[in-house]
Amino acid sequence: MSNFTVTREQYESDPTLAELRGDSARMVPHWVVPAESEPAPVSPSLIHGVVVPAASARLIAATPEYGA
Repeated sequence: MSNFTVTREQYESDPTLAELRGDSARMVPHWVVPAESEPAPVSPSLIHGVVVPAASARLIAATPEYGA
């Protein structure tokens, strides 16, 4: 295992993008993501009890790409 030494100035300063990318690359092997299957589709008749506040509905309706 490598031994990294960091000066006090380096420790107290903001990390650079290159340093953050390097840190992330070293951590990648520790992050194991389990394989997930696709969720089964749900029939619309089984979806009930959803309540949308009027303010939220107005917000979405006022958004051109979502509104009618």
